[in-house]
Amino acid sequence: MNRILRIFPLIGLLCAGLTHAAPRPNFVIIFTDDQGYGDLGCFGSTTIRTPHLDQIAAEGRKFTSFLVASSVCSPSRAALLTGSYPKRVGLENHVLFPNSTKGLHPSEYTIADHLKTLGYATACFGKWHLGHHPETLPTRQGFDTYFGVPYSNDMNHPDNSGKPQTSPDDLWKDPGSSLTQWHTPLVEDEAIIELPVDQRTVTRRYTDKAIKFITAHRDSPFFVYLPHSMPHYPLYVPDEVRDPDPAHAYTSVIEHLDAEVGRLMETIRSSPGATNTYVIFTSDNGPSLHYKNHGGSAGPLRDGKATSFEGGQRVPCLMWGPGIPAGTACDDLLTTMDLLPSIAHLTGSDLPDENKIDGLDVSGAILGTGPSPRKDFLYYSAYGVLEGIRQGDWKVLAKRPRKKGEPVDLSIEPTIFLFDLANDLGEQDNLASAHPDMVAAMLAEMNAQDAEIAANIRPTWSK
Repeated sequence: MNRILRIFPLIGLLCAGLTHAAPRPNFVIIFTDDQGYGDLGCFGSTTIRTPHLDQIAAEGRKFTSFLVASSVCSPSRAALLTGSYPKRVGLENHVLFPNSTKGLHPSEYTIADHLKTLGYATACFGKWHLGHHPETLPTRQGFDTYFGVPYSNDMNHPDNSGKPQTSPDDLWKDPGSSLTQWHTPLVEDEAIIELPVDQRTVTRRYTDKAIKFITAHRDSPFFVYLPHSMPHYPLYVPDEVRDPDPAHAYTSVIEHLDAEVGRLMETIRSSPGATNTYVIFTSDNGPSLHYKNHGGSAGPLRDGKATSFEGGQRVPCLMWGPGIPAGTACDDLLTTMDLLPSIAHLTGSDLPDENKIDGLDVSGAILGTGPSPRKDFLYYSAYGVLEGIRQGDWKVLAKRPRKKGEPVDLSIEPTIFLFDLANDLGEQDNLASAHPDMVAAMLAEMNAQDAEIAANIRPTWSK
């Protein structure tokens, strides 16, 4: 694929705090796993202390209507990196496992590919979950280096067998279970270097790697993608910060994540490029509510992970960096798919046009200089079934029942929901029967957009 970029002159990008002579900005994306909308102090939590993330909100901008393109891990991560709906890149159907034989195709054009072409040093430290075969690892997707777990931390090498039947509370009471009851690998570049990985220390070790990388590249542009394994079940923290009471397990993990973000931010703030670095913090999907004290909170939103209600796909998002107005909030519709084209704009560069993407340049909303151009968004189930569309503040869902282990029966008439999110954030008042014409029009648009994606699906890599 031709990846030659047409670089725009940087003159005129004053909204991004740049001139033609200024260096391109650095980017750090922190992507947590299964963290809910209500799990930060700045998003309303009264039980979890997150002073460092709250400081990012105070010094930057909070996004209250920020969506991910799937309510589960692999599709969500594909959308973030490629700027495309997961269905467009063939990864919409749930998550990858240690015995999966496919992954994100190396020909896909990622954020890392784009920035690497511009001369950036690029690194991924954390959970990948877009394919564990060498051809699909971060080093084949634009990253110079990788250190992390190749899939979820509750998956065992090599075939996902032998997973513990111990209760979450008992696992928490036995921190050594990270080494005795799990068989999750740690990969550096393309080789397993630790099996099993000591999950008690991975959050800190990912942060250590990011700090070392940023320090080494402080005089040149860099991109760090930091997709933390936590707070995905099973939960672990370093022994010295662990609250032994399982009732506080999730709180301990989030507060440890917050402390590690604080360490990272201290490094960024003290570096010469601090005034030219963008930091983006968000989550891959909503919380695992069924894990109770080992899962998070969706706050005022309905449901959580693996659902197309807002609790599954609306996630906390904070941004900090040059030109971003401090202490502000934005309720415009933005998505992780919009990061790739927005980062391209902030670097004064153009994306190649070989692969169609679904992301939009929302840099005006990021910088507070204009509204988001995004007016709609498609909702797919955790298994890639089209379920809904949002247009403005209105959201339609067409949901069918699904038996575990079986595909959705599309011959069943769906239950239709219509919500006015501006006045019903918790999706409790179904207005479908009161607005049949609106429902029909929105469903028609939903199906038309999905048909275009279905006609232009790109292949995954397959073994």
